[in-house]
Amino acid sequence: MAQMIKKGKELIRICPTNLLKIEYSVDEGETWNQRYMGNPASPGEFTDLADGGKELLGEGPKGNFYSKNKGKSWHKR
Repeated sequence: MAQMIKKGKELIRICPTNLLKIEYSVDEGETWNQRYMGNPASPGEFTDLADGGKELLGEGPKGNFYSKNKGKSWHKR
């Protein structure tokens, strides 16, 4: 898995300065916008992302998670 993936016209990444945050860019990484800000309880920090087709997949110390809305919300797998 990776810390940044391309999904359609967006780049989606784990924020390099805050692993609780998922960010996206629509201008090839020139600017980044916050899409999701987690909390330490669930899902906690992200370490990896993957494109699972209709889902984004995220992994971290608290387990595996999936998102069906490009990372706006996450659910335990």
